[in-house]
Amino acid sequence: MSSELIISVSGLRGIVGETLTAEVAAHYALAYESTLDFGPILITRDGRASGGMLGDAIAAVLAARGREVVDAGVAATPTTGVLVKHQRCVGGIQISASHNPIEWNGLKLFGVDGRVISATSGEVVMERFAAADPQPLPGDASHAMNIRRLEETIEDHWHLIEGIVDAPRIRAAKFKVLLDSNHGAGGLLGRRLLKELGCQLEIFGGTPDGRFAHTPEPTAENLAEIAPQVAQRGAVIGFCQDPDADRLAVIDEAGRYLGEEYTLAMCVDHVLRQKVGPVVTNCSTSRMSQDLAEKYGAAFYRSKVGEANVTDMMIEHGAIIGGEGNGGTIDPRVVYVRDSFVGMALLLDAMAARQKTISELAGELPRYAMVKTKVALAKEKLPAALAALEKHFADAETDALDGLRFDWPGRWLLVRASNTEPIVRIMAEAADAKAAETMCDDAGGVIARV
Repeated sequence: MSSELIISVSGLRGIVGETLTAEVAAHYALAYESTLDFGPILITRDGRASGGMLGDAIAAVLAARGREVVDAGVAATPTTGVLVKHQRCVGGIQISASHNPIEWNGLKLFGVDGRVISATSGEVVMERFAAADPQPLPGDASHAMNIRRLEETIEDHWHLIEGIVDAPRIRAAKFKVLLDSNHGAGGLLGRRLLKELGCQLEIFGGTPDGRFAHTPEPTAENLAEIAPQVAQRGAVIGFCQDPDADRLAVIDEAGRYLGEEYTLAMCVDHVLRQKVGPVVTNCSTSRMSQDLAEKYGAAFYRSKVGEANVTDMMIEHGAIIGGEGNGGTIDPRVVYVRDSFVGMALLLDAMAARQKTISELAGELPRYAMVKTKVALAKEKLPAALAALEKHFADAETDALDGLRFDWPGRWLLVRASNTEPIVRIMAEAADAKAAETMCDDAGGVIARV
């Protein structure tokens, strides 16, 4: 991973004390503040030790600018979206590096509607940040009265989630659940949610101090020590969150890692069993959700990669559920943000409603294997590479929505250029891993000859 400051339309990330300092964070916050209407701005963080320092710097400069600052302390990404709306803020800044290692931190921006800001809004912030005076902008202590500390942060979020499931039915099941919050923000609402739903709870890393017990991204490799604990402790399901708790990976009752792609697909299945309506996923998400939409007769739409792109399309088409294959389920009844807590509640509700184990629910889904790889490619060669790929895979249905995607019955291939590195990412999905690997190798060979 590059150690440079990574700036995108939804925020920035860097290594604290190197590329990301209090001054950088303050200038970026001011660039964002300059795009907002008058009103309060919410600040939250994901529990990393550096979050307090960055939050204090941001709060000070915003208060000095005359803004009311609502400091909600440690809070998950979806909780931040809920709080922006319920506290009537004009925007929000979450201090989080998501699944990045402990030395990283970052800023994620929210709009007045509680969603991650759009690409268009993000471009404006990037331009103003680039043009800003690079000198430090310390806050004035006399403006501390403009900073309001918010003590209760999870109540509204919990009640929204309670409203989308049959809570008494889940309570009656008395599920034993293992939750791995890995010392991120997820333990706060995660503990409350699962206790309220009558679960017998085993929680790992429930204290949100950012002292990760394992590499933060909830992949099979990083959860190798957690997964067996589910079966060993007699739990019927294991829930694993990333530090800002917008992603959810699932482990079944036998201690097998189901992963993040299954999180969204199982939630889609449960929601569509109750009500048929449009579904949106991004173009790099498993086609399990598309197959399910077709099974239930629901409209299906595919967006560009990126949470804001998914939510834009969900709103445009009135989707009843959507998300990304990284374990991020989005339910508009709660908030237009990827939400691990929504995922937990919907999966428990599905298990209770159908009286099936999580492995049985996963086993009902369409079966696919996904393979991801990457190849080096100079930016100036990208157009020629895409043209060569389109010629090579002439028998496929193509889509240039985001990079170049090739679809055949039961399989697909996506080729996208990285925004931060001179590489091309290749992703394929097919009925078995060998077929997916062959597609990736084939595409890589075409690109190498350009």
